[in-house]
Amino acid sequence: MTDIPGAKPDLGTFGAFGHYLQFQQLSPQQLRDIEGLGYGAIWAGGSPPAELEWIDPILAATNTLQLATGIVNIWSAAAGPIAESFHRIEAAYPGRFLLGIGVGHREAIGEYRKPLDALTDYLDKLDEYGVPQHRRVIAALGPKVLQLSAARSAGAHPYLTTPEHTAQARELIGPDAFLAPEHKVVLTTDTEKARAVGRKALDVYLGLTNYLNNFKRLGFTDEDVTKPGSDRFIDAVVAYGTVDAVAARLQQHREAGADHVPVQVLTSTEKLVPALTELAGPLGLG
Repeated sequence: MTDIPGAKPDLGTFGAFGHYLQFQQLSPQQLRDIEGLGYGAIWAGGSPPAELEWIDPILAATNTLQLATGIVNIWSAAAGPIAESFHRIEAAYPGRFLLGIGVGHREAIGEYRKPLDALTDYLDKLDEYGVPQHRRVIAALGPKVLQLSAARSAGAHPYLTTPEHTAQARELIGPDAFLAPEHKVVLTTDTEKARAVGRKALDVYLGLTNYLNNFKRLGFTDEDVTKPGSDRFIDAVVAYGTVDAVAARLQQHREAGADHVPVQVLTSTEKLVPALTELAGPLGLG
């Protein structure tokens, strides 16, 4: 773990991604188990409220595990309260919190400005409130926001992408910016079951413009990304099969230039730690 201004965040090679409410449900021992398996960070999604009070117990239960938000929504969590939360967590658990921010979705926001403008204003406020650039990342898919992430934060946290996108993102942001693409996983060798689980998880995203635009930039057709999604599309964004096959797919992000890959296992909370345990060995953790 590094905490040097200008240095890339060091979260290890793989992390565990899930909804922040899911991680709240884990016991201290389960959190320590994730840490002990070698996952460097928990990535908590779901646009949590600005207070971030649920983070403290997670970090208190562990020793080195880091926590990143994936992401705080700039429309629902103002920069001032977020900065207060950042400084509180940093004071108690130095170097163990990475603030991930993003613009959310056009369809969910009544007053929606251009993402680049809104993000720039929010970053200006984080600067004003003393949140260090090297301790924040931006949810970025398209070229302009990817470039902003490299210029105004530690780097990018792309969500729901492919290793091909990771390679393109690395080229855009350069070698020095942090890159942490999320990838979804279903631990089954039953193709139809895996695709069904994947389609259920992806249903909402196939109605969101920013994701659809990104999928099309990656070469998927309108037919591919029309609900419920083609087999080709599902197979590209959801890894499944044997644990070795899943691990190999996740490693493709690393080979494409990712520093760290948050792994989202599509399973119930009670099965999350066993699934992460299965994957740890093939991912080279531990």
